[in-house]
Amino acid sequence: MEFPDIESVLQSCRDGQLDVTAAARAIKDLLYEDIGYARVDHMRASRQGFPEVVLGEGKTRAQVTGIVERLVQRAPNVLVTRTDADTYGEVRNVATDAEWHESAKMVRLFRDKTELGVGEITFVTAGTSDIPIAEEGALTAEAMGNRVRRIWDAGVAGIHRILAEKELLRQSRVVVVAAGMEGALPSVVGGLVSVPVIAVPTSIGYGASFNGIAALLGMLNSCSSNVTVVNIDNGFGAGFVASLINREWRKE
Repeated sequence: MEFPDIESVLQSCRDGQLDVTAAARAIKDLLYEDIGYARVDHMRASRQGFPEVVLGEGKTRAQVTGIVERLVQRAPNVLVTRTDADTYGEVRNVATDAEWHESAKMVRLFRDKTELGVGEITFVTAGTSDIPIAEEGALTAEAMGNRVRRIWDAGVAGIHRILAEKELLRQSRVVVVAAGMEGALPSVVGGLVSVPVIAVPTSIGYGASFNGIAALLGMLNSCSSNVTVVNIDNGFGAGFVASLINREWRKE
């Protein structure tokens, strides 16, 4: 909820376009809008720096579309994560400029491309199989106003590949590294740069990787002090936090 939104409602009330009850309801809806199956949080951007993001997993297509329809009335950029192409088709009925990103399984509305970051965020994967998770984060960071670079398939089994990118990594403001198996790559990258490294354990790997648990534990035990860790397969969370780290905050 921003001050201009409140001012607009109060102005409409003063001009007689809204009665007091309607104005009070409109101000309440600026906080959140109850649509029965969801309470759409319109104040999320003011509190956390970006509008509410819709997790598509577990929701019907109608529910996803209904939430998006409310969000786009007040937010230029909207994300739906962990969804499918059929849901995207439904979302396009209420937002014709929505984008479908197959690899990340994400729907994105990207209308406001204002740059908000201080520098660049670089996303790195250990293997090609980690790309969908990293791409989820990269698309999120772009929607949040960041310049993003991608380095794919540069794991420690061919460590010369990541060493060849060290100058690009050192130019980054934040580096996000997605890796499965034993999860070693974030520690290597952390030893090369003087900026925050966000490690994303992925569920990629053979039996003893335990669907990402091995990578998670390896990253949590990193000896590179600039490495921090998000949950398994949480590319979105890594992209979000990287964006906040990179953001140029302005005092109100």
